[in-house]
Amino acid sequence: MSPETAKSQETKARLLEGALRTLTEQGIAKTSARTVAAAAGVNQALVFYHFGSVDELLAAACRYGAEQAVARYRERLAEIGSLSELLTIGREIHERERAGGHVALLGQLLAGAPTHPGLGPATAAGLDLWITEIEQVLRRVLAATPFGEFTDPAGLARAVAASFVGIELYEGVDEAGAGAALAALEQLGALVAAVESLGPVAQRAVRHQLRRRAQ
Repeated sequence: MSPETAKSQETKARLLEGALRTLTEQGIAKTSARTVAAAAGVNQALVFYHFGSVDELLAAACRYGAEQAVARYRERLAEIGSLSELLTIGREIHERERAGGHVALLGQLLAGAPTHPGLGPATAAGLDLWITEIEQVLRRVLAATPFGEFTDPAGLARAVAASFVGIELYEGVDEAGAGAALAALEQLGALVAAVESLGPVAQRAVRHQLRRRAQ
């Protein structure tokens, strides 16, 4: 790797980090080549040299931020053994990401999507990274329960992700209500855990009832 290539990669990383920081701290309305370059500590001409436009930089920053976030929790997610544990860890992730400003960042990305065409697909791609991880957990933990054959892990993963996105945005206007919503999800997880703890005979009875209702 030549020094030029290494320097170029470093500059791009600084611009991506600068874009995320600017979105979080100043909002989409004040995010420009000038403000991002100032946050990154580089000349604003480098925004266009490396990314072509501010919109392309923001889209790349969105994907970059999601990749970094998912990587932070991938090992924890791989260790989850039950749906209730998934919801508990989901709440922990929510609290950490909110404290780090990432909930505010998501709000800015969604707010900017209508006027910045590249942000919508990039935000969706970032959410898909989370959905993929959640789906893997659901396939694993539901397979050993009476619910395994009656659920769609892919659709359920999107429902879980959408729920947390909605709660994150809702939290900005009603923090107590958002907390109640998270608590309700955890209660649902506790109900599922109760079924998971049943013996083989009771679980067969649950499966039988679910099959009857599915017909």
